Amino acid sequence: MKIPLKFNSKEIEDKWYSYWLKNKYFKSIPDNRDPFTIVIPPPNVTGVLHMGHMLNNSIQDILIRRSRMKGYNACWVPGTDHASIATEAKVVEKLKEEGISKNDLTREEFLEHAWNWTNKYGGVILDQLKKIGSSCDWDRTKFTLDDEMYESVIKVFVDLYEKGLIYRGYRMVNWDPEAKTTLSDEEVIYEERKGRLYYISYLIENSKSKISIATTRPETILGDTAICVNPLDKRYKDLIGKKAIVPISERLIPIIADSYVDMEFGSGCLKVTPAHDFNDKIIGEKYDLDFIDIFNSDASLNKNGLIYNGLDRFEARKKICIDLEKNGSLIKSELYKHNVGVSERTKSVIEPRLSDQWFLKMEEIVKPAKDAVLIDNSILFFPKKFKNTYKHWMENIKDWNISRQLWWGHRIPAYYFGKDNKDYVVAENITTALNKARLKSGNNKLKENDLIQDPDVLDTWFSSWLWPISVFDGIRNPENKDINYYYPTQDLVTGPDILFFWVARMIISGFEFKAKKPFSNVYFTGLVRDIKGRKMSKQLGNSPDALELISLYGADSVRVGLMLSSAAGNDLLFDENLCKQGKNFANKIWNSYRLISGWKSSKKVKISELENQAIIWFEQKFQMTLENIEDQFSKYRISDALMATYKLIWDDFCSWFLELIKPDFNKPISFKLVEKVKLIFESNLKILHPFMPFISEEIWQRISTRNENAALCISKWPKIKKYDKNFIESFELAKGIITSIRNVRKENNLGFKEKLILQINNKQNKILEFSESIIRLGGLEKIDYQIDKNLNGSFFRIKSLEFFIPTNKLIDNTLEKKKVEDELTYAKGFLKSVQKKLSNERFVNNAPEKVIAIERQKLADAEAKIETLEKSLASLS
Repeated sequence: MKIPLKFNSKEIEDKWYSYWLKNKYFKSIPDNRDPFTIVIPPPNVTGVLHMGHMLNNSIQDILIRRSRMKGYNACWVPGTDHASIATEAKVVEKLKEEGISKNDLTREEFLEHAWNWTNKYGGVILDQLKKIGSSCDWDRTKFTLDDEMYESVIKVFVDLYEKGLIYRGYRMVNWDPEAKTTLSDEEVIYEERKGRLYYISYLIENSKSKISIATTRPETILGDTAICVNPLDKRYKDLIGKKAIVPISERLIPIIADSYVDMEFGSGCLKVTPAHDFNDKIIGEKYDLDFIDIFNSDASLNKNGLIYNGLDRFEARKKICIDLEKNGSLIKSELYKHNVGVSERTKSVIEPRLSDQWFLKMEEIVKPAKDAVLIDNSILFFPKKFKNTYKHWMENIKDWNISRQLWWGHRIPAYYFGKDNKDYVVAENITTALNKARLKSGNNKLKENDLIQDPDVLDTWFSSWLWPISVFDGIRNPENKDINYYYPTQDLVTGPDILFFWVARMIISGFEFKAKKPFSNVYFTGLVRDIKGRKMSKQLGNSPDALELISLYGADSVRVGLMLSSAAGNDLLFDENLCKQGKNFANKIWNSYRLISGWKSSKKVKISELENQAIIWFEQKFQMTLENIEDQFSKYRISDALMATYKLIWDDFCSWFLELIKPDFNKPISFKLVEKVKLIFESNLKILHPFMPFISEEIWQRISTRNENAALCISKWPKIKKYDKNFIESFELAKGIITSIRNVRKENNLGFKEKLILQINNKQNKILEFSESIIRLGGLEKIDYQIDKNLNGSFFRIKSLEFFIPTNKLIDNTLEKKKVEDELTYAKGFLKSVQKKLSNERFVNNAPEKVIAIERQKLADAEAKIETLEKSLASLS
């Protein structure tokens, strides 16, 4: 097979992905193996691949590929979320471009447009996930509006309603004027914004006296139904019980007293607008005040807005302020920073609004989910710090507003009938609903046409909270083969921003509908930020095109670039140079393959002692690294597992092992040695595969010498074997010596052809275990086990051993002495800083033992270095 000079990722990625799919290596069906299951956090059907998706799905793919190789029946279920608000907005926007208004369409006509849009664009992101190597079982792809998924959601709604957990209520809700729907509290983001605080005076009835209030929303005075003061506020004691005149509307409203009012804020008086403020609503109900709604669904003013009827709320605010100033009611305005609630989806400023909505009682069903994370530890969070966030949410949970005023989604299965359609029943379909309605009303003459289904749909999260169950049809068929085999799943990889939206709710639903946890481990990724720490966004122009990065560097390289700096739960500062580093790594691996493949082997040539020793060393180092990798995976320190793999392949394999065994130019190498090297290379490819699936599969298929499975992606993951730590440490000493010899050459401008002699102050009478390797890679003539202090040369020390290299060239003692003196000054300063740290009782008592050990080793190394430098200085005097 011809070997290309350079590694070309574009030429192999589609080839191997098609090969994996053709051979159904990602497909999973229940069998006698243990399952390892991951369900994908379903991206919005509106979505396209961005850096967050790249990170999240790379991590999932790493976990699932490793599990597949470890012999588990690995099942990664893909799918997309219908995303009610986002998708409906996209469809409305498309219709608008075509000159069509949603208001001119029937529900069925609109949904036809929505499905057409979804069928055209909805699979884009899943196809893009294939570009990064995602090894999902694509035959299991789900969509939250698939028929069976739809049925599951409706079945759950009915079940919860019949348990008394779902109810309908007239409540103050968060209203998104752009999407024209209610939102749950968790879908409102609070942003600190600069605004203005307006001081407005109200005339007291039958008096020339005035009372002033401070508000950030002057337009809402048109909905005022009281002014409230603190009963302890002496300034307003005489006004309690009197009436004030609302500016512009000229309505009379009572002045009431309640301890809720903060005497220190603004003027100490609170305008009460019960229809448009959560706290005002409580006061309104407490004192039986009128509720005046002044807004339309798009936050323009309605007829209660008087002359401002039809104006957008912010435009109305400007005009009202002008009019208040004209009639003398606006006292002043001042800049004011305050938190403003905005819609997570549309970024529109939220308006509190009274509305009939459906709610799910949360307090009763949350306990098992709390215990699983906070008490039993049957569900583990990585990193653990997110347990505190979870605890806060779960202990302060409110009833979930699950209805949305949209058409795209799961329609609420409530059917209204009777006079003014005030009565209703909840049922899975119209036939069952009719029977229930007849029974409830006692009217057997009711027909299906007499029933009107609720126009609202369910919150998108109400379908995705069932995801680990519904993807295996565990709601409709609770004892089917798939749900019994794959549930509970093992790992969930997601962002901490949806910890409550999705993670907590899945845990709740898991215990509610399966009496089991939905997963065992949750790995929280951080946000992908730019190198300046800014969140990536289209507006800032700092979000690279994920597919362009893949095209430029290759999928493997981008995966490595993302993972090298992505510790669990910590934000990733993405730098394109990381992808370059990944590409350099891919090139390094490819070049090592080319080097090995270019060797001329001969069965007549025997393996030398040096080569045999090198093989034993690398095999031992591989086992030690494998143990480290397994440990890092067990702690979900996936970046550290990659770094261990990276160092093993780049440093130990490419830079040391291959240098030790490569033959001299045009000379043959032992056939048996080449076979052993290929086996070692294959082991490297196995641990590399989860991180870099494409290049590892390409090289595996080229060098394969085994009789096991043809594809690397289903080969067996290496098992940890015993290794000799002392043997490995001996070679680390040899590496240190070789590196020091090379430094001496560099400092003294000595070429590699110039053979040197290494002298050792052998107090311990110890012969170096890897002496042949040191001679070969250090370019030595020989090693002497005593030091001749009468010669000029360079000293260095490693651990307890002192080394000296005589140099043939005369050394300028003055320059050399200055250099050694500078090194000595630095070493003494460093020693002092370490001693100071170790003399700090607080540090020693609180730091982990591992950290203390590292500092003590630094102390010993510094002392040894100072001793060596002092000897070098003495020899130069």
